[in-house]
Amino acid sequence: MAAIGRPSYINIRATKPSEFDLATFRHKGIDLLDNAYDHGVRYYDTAPGYGIAEQMLADWIIKKNDSSIEVATKWGYTYVANFDPNATQHEVKEHSLKKLDEQWEKSKTMLPRLTTYQIHSATFETGVLENEAILHRLAELRNDHNLLMGITTTGANQMVVLRNALDIQIDGRELFDVFQVTYNIFDQSLASLANEVSSQGKRLVIKEALANGRVFPNKEYPNYSSAYSLLIQLAAKYSVGIDAIALRFCMDSIPVFKVLSGADVAHHLADNLRANDFQLENEDIESMRKLAVKPDQYWDERKKLDWN
Repeated sequence: MAAIGRPSYINIRATKPSEFDLATFRHKGIDLLDNAYDHGVRYYDTAPGYGIAEQMLADWIIKKNDSSIEVATKWGYTYVANFDPNATQHEVKEHSLKKLDEQWEKSKTMLPRLTTYQIHSATFETGVLENEAILHRLAELRNDHNLLMGITTTGANQMVVLRNALDIQIDGRELFDVFQVTYNIFDQSLASLANEVSSQGKRLVIKEALANGRVFPNKEYPNYSSAYSLLIQLAAKYSVGIDAIALRFCMDSIPVFKVLSGADVAHHLADNLRANDFQLENEDIESMRKLAVKPDQYWDERKKLDWN
């Protein structure tokens, strides 16, 4: 729901959005949730940092009243752009016990559909994975509400953070069972740990499977020309869009629990969901494995993308 609850996101757009109106924006978001539900989507990932996304989802699940719906949310980012598409700052990161307790008070309204609670973009820099007070509080919430605890990761050192989190125990029990990680045809670093994580019964949730739009042919990225040629070829072979090919790679190349769609309009969602209609042949998976770039290169590119 990262692009559903706020007017700007780190992505590539072909056109500029029209003038923003919050009421219209919220209505479109609800319509998209209904559309996703009607097409079988039952796992929804949100966060307080995504503008009105969390409140929108909380209101929506009450009306749906469907026990098959599963919600994952996060804590650690505060949305500060006030729905201004021209804002220079969109979110503030704070991994403090105070922020955890503050955001939990709102997130808990999604119980019992809320099954997964995650540290939003866990990094070594914030010290969150070494903060005993926070870790014990998360364990307390997990035990009191039967939650799965998780982290989301970002940056070139994702795998180091993930491995560190895997080893964290509170009172002799591993704390984290869900890991939401960036993985796509360009940053394939997760493949080195995916089987190990899955074999431990942990959930791998994939975000940014379309590389913030960089999987689509773009003259600004001539370094990916061979990747674009292959993706166009495979899209024709399987009679789907490039997005479905990129998403399906994430589903077929490593053991995953969910691959998240970042769609914020219905026809993009429909195209994304076509990834459920086929499987890639092994030779095509192997061809796509060769598209990987070094994590440092991938994340240096991502840092240059604008909020738009």
